[in-house]
Amino acid sequence: MREGAHPGRIAVYPARKVPQDRAAGPCDPVHGVPPSGGSGRKITTREPIIQESERPEPEGFEPEATRRDADVAESSRANRGWWDRNADEYQVDHGTFLGDDRFVWGPEGLDEVEAELLGPPEELKGKEVLEIGAGAAQCARWLAAQGARPVALDLSHRQLQHALRIGGSFPLVCADAGALPFADGSFDLACSAYGALPFVADPRLVLSEVRRVLRPGGRFVFSVTHPIRWAFPDEPGPEGLSVSASYFDRTPYVEQDERGGAVYVEHHRTLGDRVRDIVATGFRLVDLVEPEWPAWNSSEWGGWSPLRGSLIPGTAVFVCERD
Repeated sequence: MREGAHPGRIAVYPARKVPQDRAAGPCDPVHGVPPSGGSGRKITTREPIIQESERPEPEGFEPEATRRDADVAESSRANRGWWDRNADEYQVDHGTFLGDDRFVWGPEGLDEVEAELLGPPEELKGKEVLEIGAGAAQCARWLAAQGARPVALDLSHRQLQHALRIGGSFPLVCADAGALPFADGSFDLACSAYGALPFVADPRLVLSEVRRVLRPGGRFVFSVTHPIRWAFPDEPGPEGLSVSASYFDRTPYVEQDERGGAVYVEHHRTLGDRVRDIVATGFRLVDLVEPEWPAWNSSEWGGWSPLRGSLIPGTAVFVCERD
């Protein structure tokens, strides 16, 4: 790990100058999910202390939603700005749901306590773990409570300020997921709950970087919106149950300003694309988890809902290992 990543402050690493097709990506879109209503676990969430946003949107600004190409540089720039501008609102809206120290893989409420996708909790003690797209670092905080040694990384400095506000005894690093500021073989495990991978134009760059910083035998687990969802409208009700687009259309979803500049970007990969990306970057896919919507979860989260969740998958969790 580079010098400068210490608990109690945010280590900031500017994006590297790389070719247009080798830039990097942002983080944590929907890591916020409702707590497990039927779990019985205590959620210890402080009331957010939110400051005025450092970069507010212009008054009356409404981005235009479209589907168009967006390269890695534009995607990274747009999403870094979006999360810096919207981190405060995100934490106000979802901070209570998130808790301070839970590790959930998606809106269904699949909890690492039960899933054990990184391994049994008792085996995490002493493991060095990189969380990518950490947001306010709830997952890293849970890992630290198991005795692991996490590092929480996010593209958004503002998101990490919320991690700093909540507290923790682990480093916070503001850096690009496609240019990880760590030495080869720095970590035993890596994880990303809806972070980075849905937002980068070149997911293989991120996967290659993660593999580089993992030790041999290391595991990387990441969750993304299930690819089949791109064929359906992003609506939680009955209107979200009819196919409205081609599953095979990989054109990015872009929100842009009045000048046509992207302010938010998401990239679609089919299920086969994801598998090929994993294999091509030297990982072995050991499991693909498609969480079912549990009976206890009555919450809606954007396009996720009990209605849709009972019929089609909303999240895909990929469990990968480096040989």
